[in-house]
Amino acid sequence: MATPTTSVGADAVLRFRVRAQQLDRPEGRGGPHDDAAVLDLGVQETGPDGARWALALRGAAPTYDDRVLAWTLRGAPHLYRRGEVAEVAAATVPWSEADAAKRIFDASRPLRAAGIPVLDALDEVGRVMRQVVTGPAVKGEVSRALHERLPAAYQRECRPCGAVHVFEQPFRLAALPAGLELEPGTSPPVLRPVPGWAGRAATVPPHLDVVRAVLRLLGPATPQEVAGYVDAPVREVRQRWPEDAVDVAVDGRARSILAADLDTLVACSDAGAGPDPGLVRLLGPFDLFLQGRDREVVVPDERARKDLWRTLGRPGGLLVGHRVVGTWRPRSTGGRLRLQVTRWDGAPLPAGVEREAERLATFRGQAFAGFVEG
Repeated sequence: MATPTTSVGADAVLRFRVRAQQLDRPEGRGGPHDDAAVLDLGVQETGPDGARWALALRGAAPTYDDRVLAWTLRGAPHLYRRGEVAEVAAATVPWSEADAAKRIFDASRPLRAAGIPVLDALDEVGRVMRQVVTGPAVKGEVSRALHERLPAAYQRECRPCGAVHVFEQPFRLAALPAGLELEPGTSPPVLRPVPGWAGRAATVPPHLDVVRAVLRLLGPATPQEVAGYVDAPVREVRQRWPEDAVDVAVDGRARSILAADLDTLVACSDAGAGPDPGLVRLLGPFDLFLQGRDREVVVPDERARKDLWRTLGRPGGLLVGHRVVGTWRPRSTGGRLRLQVTRWDGAPLPAGVEREAERLATFRGQAFAGFVEG
């Protein structure tokens, strides 16, 4: 990475991301927008305040209509535009044998010991899944069928289940390339064939290229940070680094951004170019704004980072202006929703929090019943 000639601070980066991710976008005059930029990278569907809530925060229609839900990056469920499902499958498939081995973690060891290339193994898991899933099928049923049809190298002993079944990551990463999507709102997950599936696309359009999308929506970033987001080897990311990426310094640290976004990033150094300081958003625990691997930029205080990015029971993030300043947790009782909202600096909650809490309650089909103490 060359010595950057352009320097910006963390505030400029966060203002840029709020704009790039459209978190400051209201609904249109005729109602919610049909599209959202975050659908380029996929909108993670984890928890009740997942993909649909993330879309609502960006002024987009919070529905599954004309969208497809599938396991993709990091094996997590993500929502995409249905018309691009074949291209998404091509964009999110492992790039190489080394990449595939990294993405499936410890599942690669028994496969390699058996002389089975990981890419071939993913294709085989997908082939069998496609045979098994001819209509809506619960994940457990599919797992049992794979257990019966695949050799031991594909399987592991699962202590929590007290059974032997196919490794989790190959199961997830093989599904979409095999033409299988997830039925929204199902737990346990239900898989079903993608209508009209003819295989993944031969090429990936630029806006769906994962490296470019991360730089556009979570930039500036380093190859290491992009690799962390994708779960890919850094070497593979470097090989796919965009030719039009330019280097910038963020508080003295070298990072990169797409050349087309450089002027916007620099302009965001001016507080007047950023979102309204009164902007308030209750970000879901896995909202894209919280998914960047430069967590020290998003939340400078170490104790606050530990509070926000917990391994278990992760809370949502309280966004005020362009800064994440605290956390929120739902406290539901029947049709009533209460929120526990905490600011790390102990300051009073901004006026917009109650409005957003009402909005969240309506989204969940509940009535807002006020705030509770932690």
